[in-house]
Amino acid sequence: MPVGNIAPPKIIYPIDGVDIGITAAGVRYKDRDDLVVFRIADKASVACVTTSNQCCAAPVLVVREHLDKLQQQTEQKQTPHYLLINTGNANAATGDDGYQRALQTCQALADKAQVAAYQVLPFSTGVIGEVINRDAIVTGLDACLQNLGADNWATAANAIRTTDTVPKVDSTQVNLDDGRVYHVTGISKGAGMIRPNMATMLGFVATDAPIAQPLLQQMLVELTNQSFNRITIDGDTSTNDCCVLIATGAHNEQLIDSADHPDYEPVFLALQQVFLRLATLIVRDGEGATKFITVKVTGGKTVADCCDVAYAVAHSPLVKTAFFASDPNWGRIIAAVGYSGAEHLDANLVSVKLDDVAICTRGQLDPSYSEAQGQAVMSRPEITIHIDLGMGEATDTVYTCDLSHEYVSINADYRS
Repeated sequence: MPVGNIAPPKIIYPIDGVDIGITAAGVRYKDRDDLVVFRIADKASVACVTTSNQCCAAPVLVVREHLDKLQQQTEQKQTPHYLLINTGNANAATGDDGYQRALQTCQALADKAQVAAYQVLPFSTGVIGEVINRDAIVTGLDACLQNLGADNWATAANAIRTTDTVPKVDSTQVNLDDGRVYHVTGISKGAGMIRPNMATMLGFVATDAPIAQPLLQQMLVELTNQSFNRITIDGDTSTNDCCVLIATGAHNEQLIDSADHPDYEPVFLALQQVFLRLATLIVRDGEGATKFITVKVTGGKTVADCCDVAYAVAHSPLVKTAFFASDPNWGRIIAAVGYSGAEHLDANLVSVKLDDVAICTRGQLDPSYSEAQGQAVMSRPEITIHIDLGMGEATDTVYTCDLSHEYVSINADYRS
């Protein structure tokens, strides 16, 4: 079961300029939605980041190629008009055949929608190494196009799930001082094979704010680095990670084209809120997770050092299994800090707390610590590991979960 608050927002705001269609195409699953189409308004700006996994999936290759082609086009054709998303099959490690099938599904949607094939971006998630059911996708396109609607975000969040136990959606409103209002809505999926590197498993976020594309791309990189690139469930970076940010500019207002624009900060903060919520929902729904763990590292000489330490602790199977067992075996945390590879580290300066309980001060057991205190904290469903490196002012935070018997069971049975 997911950990903590995973409830959807009370209001899921439609984004003017984005319509979504969903159907049960039978790509892998029977009798459940598994195919999603986003239609994007002509004047929208679109940004995208993709996985750093060198064995990336065929649709990731196509996305990159189509984005390159879009940058070479005249201004009227620079916007991707459709996103095509399937779940159940990753179309990864499928060679040229998988690549051609990804292209063919894009062409099929382009023909039906009367746009150029490079204006369709394909995304897949699911089992790696199996031939994707291209015909099921192509056949399902008509149903997706027929039920396009602005209010389909929650249904789409459910349709892109694989081992996720809950759909992941968030939405917020931006109230500007002059009375103008913008909205941000997004969905994500992921529960295992999670250590994103430049993106999440799959994430799609949109706003009706008008943001210039070059700035939107910069914002997306910063936003993912603060959210999806700061979560880990099992340390595995997927072959299919992609995240898309859409700014439709639906109200014909002046473009936000720099961080100096008066609307930039409130819009960025709203996007940041949605990105972080979508990312932490993935951790809360981690395969077999029973605890949500925040690893907060302070006192670093550099942010890179803090990040290295946070990820070493968050990735450690020994740390994660100790949290599952509610065992305050803090030596495992210290060991992970030590092998993190942080460039600037002095073991005699490191201090660690579990929530408000000091367990290690300047490299050794805190004199006030008792096993009962540690046990009480470790029994909580949500825990923060505070690690102070004692070297400087830099900080970083990573979100993770414990490692349970259920994680093994889920992944042992995944293809069955």
